[in-house]
Amino acid sequence: MAKLYQKCRRTDTRHFNTCIPLGSGEFNAKGLDRRVVEQLVTCDFVRRRENVILVGQTGLGKSRILQSLGHAACILGYRVRYATSAKLLREFTAALADGTFEHTLDSYARYDLLLIDEFGFDRLEREIPSQASTFYYRLLDARTGRRSTALATNIDFGAWADYLGDPPLAAAFLDRLVDGAVILKLTGESYRVHRARPGPEAGRSHRT
Repeated sequence: MAKLYQKCRRTDTRHFNTCIPLGSGEFNAKGLDRRVVEQLVTCDFVRRRENVILVGQTGLGKSRILQSLGHAACILGYRVRYATSAKLLREFTAALADGTFEHTLDSYARYDLLLIDEFGFDRLEREIPSQASTFYYRLLDARTGRRSTALATNIDFGAWADYLGDPPLAAAFLDRLVDGAVILKLTGESYRVHRARPGPEAGRSHRT
């Protein structure tokens, strides 16, 4: 196992949160076929240059699955990049301002597997909606058919255009992302609810 983690660290994963094997994750999503996830961590989808989309509310294990895929890919020698949606958009916004946008876009386009987490989780996308649509469209246009992208979101597909604020570009971005993609829709209750500590028993008197 130590050799596997050494190999993971030797890949270009400076912005990848951590290497998480599938067995260390917690999954509480209804209808999630674990066999599908186990098939995904073989990384055949990366070899085929296909995308993966995880859709579901917070606390269902989307980020854990996403990082499990990254862990498996870097062990196999693929170049992996992890970023939250907010971080990605901040980086593209700064690059546009200082004239390095094309260089930054080219850098993101070269990773074998790009992991985009928390799409829709942060309000940053709402602050720069038109730019967000453009950034995502350019990014997916550069990667489609050449590299794999895995994205985790808590927003249903039908709401993406409204969320990003530019329906034509948002639709083009979504079209490129979902074309031939593996889509996992997670439902259920957050696993964090089950880990929460119970409060004081109802009806117990407290001294003041």
